[in-house]
Amino acid sequence: MTTKEQGRVSIKDVAERAGVSIGTVSNVVNRPDRVAASTRDRVQAAIDALGYVRSESARHLRAGRSRMIAMLALDMTNPFFADVAHGAEEAATADGLGVMLCSSGQDAEVESLYLSLFAEQRVRGVLIAPTAAGSVEVLARQGIPHVVVDGNARGAACSVSVDDVVGGELAARHLVEAGHRRIAYVTGPLDLPQCRDRRIGASEAAELVVLETPTMDVAGGRDAGSRLLGLPDRPTAVFCANDLLALGVLQALFAAGVRVPDDLALVGYDDIEFAAAAAVPLTSVRRPARRLGRTAADLLLRESDDSAHRHEHIVYQPELVVRRSSLAQP
Repeated sequence: MTTKEQGRVSIKDVAERAGVSIGTVSNVVNRPDRVAASTRDRVQAAIDALGYVRSESARHLRAGRSRMIAMLALDMTNPFFADVAHGAEEAATADGLGVMLCSSGQDAEVESLYLSLFAEQRVRGVLIAPTAAGSVEVLARQGIPHVVVDGNARGAACSVSVDDVVGGELAARHLVEAGHRRIAYVTGPLDLPQCRDRRIGASEAAELVVLETPTMDVAGGRDAGSRLLGLPDRPTAVFCANDLLALGVLQALFAAGVRVPDDLALVGYDDIEFAAAAAVPLTSVRRPARRLGRTAADLLLRESDDSAHRHEHIVYQPELVVRRSSLAQP
């Protein structure tokens, strides 16, 4: 019978096979210098024969200090958050830690569930792009170090963000300078600070026709594009709150025979990899996703190691990347 068929091997199984106490096995695994060489060899032979793997999670729970941090994003299917996660992983692994990636799906109940699980698992800290207004306060009450990613914690915690008001204005002003006067803003829920701030910035440059969607994905963009085509006085340009929405709008326009940018100009937000590779390369507002992740993880690790840590609020500036989707042929 194989080890796998026997079930999970315990430290007790190793001790019985090696003819030693459980404490001796624990010392061999965790403090080998305390055990005589001959005993270490016997215990190691039992470990190898049985295929024993120690439980790192249990060991660190007993010590009250995990080697994992958690990242809770609005939507991990969005390449922007995947890039943020890559940046966080780079910083975490350099410090010998792992990253647990989770997605709230913009659902406050799912977010609350994950926060409870993080507390139970005693993660080292949490990187969070919050959906619910009270989530940061929950983490603070639980004493879990945390950093708000892609948002401003307003003094309650460290935060790393991009100035989305500036980003929204960059996008709308570009369209105004191209001659557009009637501009649609396709956005996710406006109770999300990111969506709200981008609208505020765009409104400083132009009057907007706002089309709100419940989800910030390609399907939401297709739905908004269909509604856009049905407007009696159709805008000549569209600014979308992220690139996935913009790609969905682009699909709806193509299906209806509307040419981009000749009939309608289009600008996205985030500058994900797919933006440049779209059928019509997408003009987009670039945010430094990996840098956001690295910076946030660095702040989190510093806070988890220093009880006297002072909260920092780091804000990066966005950049407009102009491509074909907003430039009509002369």
